[in-house]
Formats: sequence, C-alpha cells, structure tokens
Amino acid sequence: MKQLKILIATSEAIPFAKTGGLADVAGALPKALNGLGLDARIIMPFYWHVQEGNFKLKQTGAQASVPLGLREIDSPVFEAEASGITAYFLKRDEYYDRKYLYTMPEGDYFDNVERFILFSRGVIEAIKKLGFRPDIIHCHDWQTGLIPAYLKTIYKDDPFFSNTKTVFTIHNIAYQGQFPASRFPLTGLPQEVFTQDGIEFWGDMNLLKAGIVFSDIVTTVSEKYSREIQTPEFGYGLEGVLLAKREKLFGVLNGVDYDDWSPEKDKFIIAKYDYKDLSGKAKCREDLLKEYNLNLPDDAPVIGIISRLADQKGFDILSQAMEDLMSMNLGMVVLGTGEKKYHDLFEGLAKKYPKKLGVKITFDNKIAHKIEAGSDMFLMPSKYEPCGLNQIYSLKYGTIPIVRATGGLDDTIQDYDAKTGEGNGFKFKEYSAQILLAKVKEAVKVFSNRKEWKKLVQKAMQQDFSWDRSAKRYVELYEKLLM
Repeated sequence: MKQLKILIATSEAIPFAKTGGLADVAGALPKALNGLGLDARIIMPFYWHVQEGNFKLKQTGAQASVPLGLREIDSPVFEAEASGITAYFLKRDEYYDRKYLYTMPEGDYFDNVERFILFSRGVIEAIKKLGFRPDIIHCHDWQTGLIPAYLKTIYKDDPFFSNTKTVFTIHNIAYQGQFPASRFPLTGLPQEVFTQDGIEFWGDMNLLKAGIVFSDIVTTVSEKYSREIQTPEFGYGLEGVLLAKREKLFGVLNGVDYDDWSPEKDKFIIAKYDYKDLSGKAKCREDLLKEYNLNLPDDAPVIGIISRLADQKGFDILSQAMEDLMSMNLGMVVLGTGEKKYHDLFEGLAKKYPKKLGVKITFDNKIAHKIEAGSDMFLMPSKYEPCGLNQIYSLKYGTIPIVRATGGLDDTIQDYDAKTGEGNGFKFKEYSAQILLAKVKEAVKVFSNRKEWKKLVQKAMQQDFSWDRSAKRYVELYEKLLM
C-alpha cells in the first residue's frame, strides 16, 4: 500500500506553542504515525512563541492568499522540524504575533473569528502552494472546524483535493467557537451552509459544529467521552447533532509520549527510577517537598495537583473538602492557574497550613515533572474530563491517581480492590465533596500498608498507554475512509 500522507491541522502543538492537552496530542500523534510508516506533518499559525522558540525556521517561498470578507490577506508559509516532524506555519503578525494564543486574562481576543477563518482557509491554500497533497487532513477542535466545511463546498470540485478526506477530533466540546451570525460573510462560504443542518447554532455560527457536520469522521479523545457527549449533561447543546452523526463518531483514547513523561528518562527530576528500583522516587519526593518548602513525615502521603483551577476540574467540590483534608495526615502540592476565586482560596489555605500545603499559581513544566515524580498520589476530581493526560503520566511515575469516573479518567483508571489487589488507582462516581474525601481516606489507608502500596505502585508503572496503540487506531480509521 502507498505511504499515507496526513496533515495535522491544529491551533497548537508541542514543542512550538501550548495552552493544554491539545498541544501534547498534536505534537505526539504525527511522531507516532511516522513511526508506523506514514508521512504526517503539522500545520499551525506562526505565533510569537514560534518566533521566540529558537527553532530553525525557513521560508518555503509559498504564500497563502485568503479572502477575508472584502480583503485579501497574504500569509507566507514557514517551515521547521522538531523530533523528525515537518511543521508548517502560516505567518500574519497582526493576527498571531501575540503573547497569548486565544484569550487574555481579561477575556477572549475580539478577533478570534477572523484569526481562525484565516487559518482554516489558509491551510487549504498553503498546501496547494506547497504541493503537499494529503490523503487525510486531521483537524483538531473548533479553530479548524471550517476546513471540512470549505472542502465540502468551495473546494469540492478542486482536483487537488479529489482524494482528500477529513477527520475532526473534539478535545473538549465545551469550547465551540461560537460567533455572531453577522460574522458569517467573512467565511466566504455559501449562504446555504448557514442553516440548522449546517453551521448555524441558536442564531450564531458555530465552528465546532461545522467540523462535526462536514468532516468524514469525528473522533473524541476517549471511548467514554464519545458516549457522554451524546447526552444533554455533557453535549453542551450539540448532543442532537452528535446523535444524528453517531455512525461516524469514534472514541480514540489519547496516548502519551514516554520520551517526555517517564521517570527512567525525565531530565527535570533529581533522580531517575523504574518499577524495579523505586529508591529514586523517595529522592524525588524529598526534592518536591523542598521545592514547596513543606515539612512532612514519611508516613504522610503527598497528593499532587496540576490543573487549570476551574469548576470543570472539580475545584468546587475540592474547595469544600480542603479543611477536612488538611486535618488528615497528608500533604498537598498544587500547580496551575485559573479562576481568581481559587487563586485566593488556595493561597489563603497555604498561609494557614504552611507545612502541609504548597501552592504555586503559575504553570511551570519543570515543576510539573517534579510533582509527577515526587508525589505519592495525584488528584483529579473533574466534573468532566474528555481524556486527561496527567492520570496516565502519574501511573508511569508510580504516583497513584485518585479520580472521578468520567470521560478518559473512567477509561484509564480501575478502582483498587484491597481484597483482590485488582485496580490501578482510586475512583469515585458521585460528584460530591463527601465522596471525594472518603476516596482520599481509602487511598491514605492503603498507603499506610507499605508492602501493599509498593505492589500497587509497581503494577501502575508497568501499564502501557503509549501513542503507538492510539496511533494504530487512527491509522485504521484513516484507511477505513480511503477504502
């Protein structure tokens, strides 16, 4: 069979620019696909972060010309390579040369709709100029939702794309790219697209809906989440559209890149270790406590949290449980930014419990690695979680996850049964502070039996959630489309 050409169209990808898990997926998936013999490349906006990142950038000589309303916008195409992956960048400084990717502390950029109309249509024009004819354009989240719409309308008779299919991945359905109908003419799409069966949504245009409606296959980032988003509780108004399209909807659990996230290779931690020799983990715990200036006895587990501090991540129920948690024989370290009410709450609690609770209101990749390696447990009490990556990283580091049974957390974590020894973490269903607290107490009790805990840690560390497995599933879906 011929070598499949895959274009990953994304608004962020490691190592070039990142706000969340989307970047991890968009950076790791093409690496795994290439390892399976495909030719996978990335295309994304040329952000300020790309300019500042010391990548060996070169001009391709190609230029995408995109009509944006009454204007014609030119975007030169640049190229760089990282981890053996070719990445293309659409450059237009007035839209992409900014400190943040989509949103400032004060709120979203006012011109996000123009920025991602330009990017979506620019992707199509750029690859024509580059002469890279993909078999599959794999689009990610609302920022690329218009690409399938363009290919099914304006470009449907373009011979360059006669054999090109689209896959659209929803990473978080809560973020939909919804904009006023008055902005629709900027897309250049035919008016018949702006209907209930197209991209219209409660009188607005919805770019995530465009991706769902017009792509050939829709995927989500875990099996459970693909089912959850077909319900009113998790569908954010699009459950009806997804139910109607369920024949083309698939859940593919995200993988993780063990080159970046493994205690055997991690360049950020003080001591490397593996499941056969855990002595390095004890040193990493000491180093983490020093990093947060905490003073904990050996029999008190350290619970790590790396998260956006928001209701979605379970901080409403966690905040109700914090005083009770702080009365227990345990310590906690928190890393993340988010809603101001949680910044204030955790900074206040850290002053009240300076020996037990360490809080850093920031994101720091090095400290994130130290938390994964140095914590004994990792807490993710999310209200919903499409996939989640930190619980998977935590397993590899022998840091036992405590999670709520939703989305990818439910798919990856099996509740520990002390009688049988089955399970790889601790999992609770009911979304409440009381149940969260009870599950933490259960984990702390198991931790107090050192022999039992060590067996659980060693088992967790041997689980495999590498990208290889997930990438193979994507290849199956690509081939299904091209048959």
